[in-house]
Amino acid sequence: MRGVRSVLEDVSASALVAGVISALVNYSGPFLIVLEATRAAGLNEAQTASWVWAVSIGNGVCSIALSLFTRMPIIVAWSTPGAALLIASLGGFNFSDAVGAFLVASIAAAVVGYTGWFGWLLDRVPAPVLQALLAGILLPFVISAGSAFQAAPILAGSVIVTYFVGKRYFDRYAVLAALIAGIAAAAVTGSFKTMSVGLTITGPVFTMPAFNPTALISIGLPLFIVTMASQNAPGLALLRSEGYVPNDRLLVGSISTVSALLAPAGNHGINIAAITAAIAVGPESHHDRNRRYIAGLSAGIAYLLVGIFGSFLVAGFQSIPSETITTLAAVALLASTLTALKGATGGDTRTGVSALTTLAVTMSGIVLVSVGSAFWGLLAGSAVYVILGLPTVKRRPARAPRAANPGPDPDPLAEEAIR
Repeated sequence: MRGVRSVLEDVSASALVAGVISALVNYSGPFLIVLEATRAAGLNEAQTASWVWAVSIGNGVCSIALSLFTRMPIIVAWSTPGAALLIASLGGFNFSDAVGAFLVASIAAAVVGYTGWFGWLLDRVPAPVLQALLAGILLPFVISAGSAFQAAPILAGSVIVTYFVGKRYFDRYAVLAALIAGIAAAAVTGSFKTMSVGLTITGPVFTMPAFNPTALISIGLPLFIVTMASQNAPGLALLRSEGYVPNDRLLVGSISTVSALLAPAGNHGINIAAITAAIAVGPESHHDRNRRYIAGLSAGIAYLLVGIFGSFLVAGFQSIPSETITTLAAVALLASTLTALKGATGGDTRTGVSALTTLAVTMSGIVLVSVGSAFWGLLAGSAVYVILGLPTVKRRPARAPRAANPGPDPDPLAEEAIR
């Protein structure tokens, strides 16, 4: 009972809202990538609903359990870069082959997580480089508010103005006020999209995995790389930037285990969230970091509800204008982006140049061999750090140049006679 009482005492409106917004943002833009991946796989309606159920239930169970156990705001999300990768790579394979690749990728992530290899690698990357990686991921979302304002000045403007007025007069509830203002503006302007889906309960559809070597290489290996480098790495960096000390073995290992268990239901991969987690992990959630774990609980509950009533609630989330969601995410991410930028600019010239390289490559959006810019940004920044730390080649001191016309050697007897 004491545990339940302590959780109830830690509940705050700002943390609850931060968690719900984290889930809301996931079910706006990034979720469309998942739906596009299901279409690329040629799934029927039941299999698509099962995919939504699997990623949502996995996110919810892990977010709630890990947030309660660690007392940290652990937000779990599906691999958005992984879903984008699948759009191009699923064609030509049976879905059972893809499920086998999902399973192997999750098992590999669990092994790397439980053994501590992943944490060992991260510990050897300079902190400014990891902060630059995080800043490079978050900054485009902050900047996107400008495009949203251009497309819908009233919707975006209501969110922006309300947020900054709230920051001045009621800091803890600025994001909540911005959400209410955005929804109100959408209702007044008639910008909500129509919903045509009834309230139905979603369930899993089991697919027996097949282990096609070509699919394992074409789907499983890239999925493993982008999930670890583009999702888990910045997710852990985010927690560290806010003063938490996450157990990488527990988080990566347990989340990847749940991901493997849900793979036969269509789950392509779940991981530690970075972009959406920043809303819940930062000071916008609560000024006391020890009470921000409530955001992980509220996000988890939202995920579970979507998993159970997937079709209806997803349609509800997507009925909110995209400009409102984009602007809301931008203002909610301001504090975390600022923290990441401050962390990236610390250190000496060597780490500064490495961090700037990471930031530039990550923000470039480059995609090579189906792997996104976050991985290449981390790789480029780490490579620059190593190169700049190489020992310099010591050169032998140059001899003093001899005179052009030195003349005859002095006569020691003549010099003695002069003296």
